[in-house]
Amino acid sequence: MAQEEDAPPSLDLTSAEFVRAPPHGPWADAVPSMVGYRQRGLTQRLHRGLPSSSLVLVIGIDAPIVVGSSEDDPAPFSAHALVGPLATQPAYIDQPRDQEGLQLAVDPLAARWLFGAPASRLPGLALDLLDMIGPEAGLLQRRVEDEEDWDLRFAAVGRFLLDRLHSVSGAAATPPRAEVAEGWRWIVSHGGNGGVDALCAHVGLGPRQLRKVFTDEFGLGPKALSRLVRFERAVAMVRDRAAGAGAGTGAETLSDIAARAGYADHAHFDREFRGMVGTSPTAWIDEERRNLQAGGHRSGSH
Repeated sequence: MAQEEDAPPSLDLTSAEFVRAPPHGPWADAVPSMVGYRQRGLTQRLHRGLPSSSLVLVIGIDAPIVVGSSEDDPAPFSAHALVGPLATQPAYIDQPRDQEGLQLAVDPLAARWLFGAPASRLPGLALDLLDMIGPEAGLLQRRVEDEEDWDLRFAAVGRFLLDRLHSVSGAAATPPRAEVAEGWRWIVSHGGNGGVDALCAHVGLGPRQLRKVFTDEFGLGPKALSRLVRFERAVAMVRDRAAGAGAGTGAETLSDIAARAGYADHAHFDREFRGMVGTSPTAWIDEERRNLQAGGHRSGSH
């Protein structure tokens, strides 16, 4: 059953709703997060989609998703079902006053069967799911739009995922190399803080070969992927802190978060955050405060 979290009435918007679908089924490891969102009366025009170690699939309801590479991108990308590739820079998402849709976090190892190609072949800022898999994308979007109940919408996406998993063929059906899959799991389990030498020893490959097979699969080498995983872990801590999860005496500071996430110090974390987001952690918290207080951080939205 979907879990719903409403925005506090004090927020400067009419309503905000984030609904989580607990992962289940044979695709649960591939799609660890599925979130429905419905917001009315938004006043913040742009939302930064943060760099992530997951691919992102967003399905807009009634209106397409519009995303640019900067705050004033003159030619933003637009699609009703949009795929966000792995990236180390933010995407700027245009927010209409009212918006509704579903967002899925997709493990990059699932890109082959879900999107028909490894993550390394999903370049750029964003891609249209319709261009990637054809009419199935339009059918999925219509099925989601036709339902008003979140559980039924999640069920429609679940059927789509199951159909993709069972019908994939050819090169898309070929799983990633075992060393790549195990190496990716190792990076995630170490929070992005395991060294390359230790990773090489774990999977039995030399540094040069490891970099090649990772780049072939993900489009990024093991160091860049570790950086993303560590950053995402730190951002999750920042979100919890900003939303009040750590409020009160002895609340965790940004320096505490930096240390716990594996950064050398607060300055290191601040530089990394600015490099990936384009602003400081404190400025980003102020920018996203309404979304954080509405519960988006607890639902896994980016």
